Amino acid sequence: MSQFENLKLDKQLCFALYSATNNITRLYRSLLDEYDLTYPQYLVLLVLWEKDGIAIKEVMKKLNLDSGTLSPIIKRLQNAGMVEKVRADKDERIVRLLLTDKARKLEPKIAKVQEQVACQTALSSTEFFELLEQLNTLAGNLSQRGQNNNAA
Repeated sequence: MSQFENLKLDKQLCFALYSATNNITRLYRSLLDEYDLTYPQYLVLLVLWEKDGIAIKEVMKKLNLDSGTLSPIIKRLQNAGMVEKVRADKDERIVRLLLTDKARKLEPKIAKVQEQVACQTALSSTEFFELLEQLNTLAGNLSQRGQNNNAA
């Protein structure tokens, strides 16, 4: 038995985040199944619904994914008729992702999925957005520290 109170599982921020993430991802997975979407595909579509025609490098940056992880997700979205890859006219090295009509028509349905997930959290609207802000701040702080550690 550990003599350190801070080593108890219920005192671990990392485990609370891990557990919450697993549960929310599982909920998304079950709701997205109806639309033949995986959770990672959903995330890519979120980025594109926010800014259609974005460069793949920007999608990688926004989702914090490497090309080896993102490429198969994009390939599956292409095969499903959701996105198209287009090379930029001025610089052919830049590849942009464009939503198809099928993906655009899916957006309102997926907005309802997100509403269902938010409802399942049983948080008030204020609590939901406060938690979201705290988590975004935490992620930003940790990302910044990681960048500082890599630069050292």
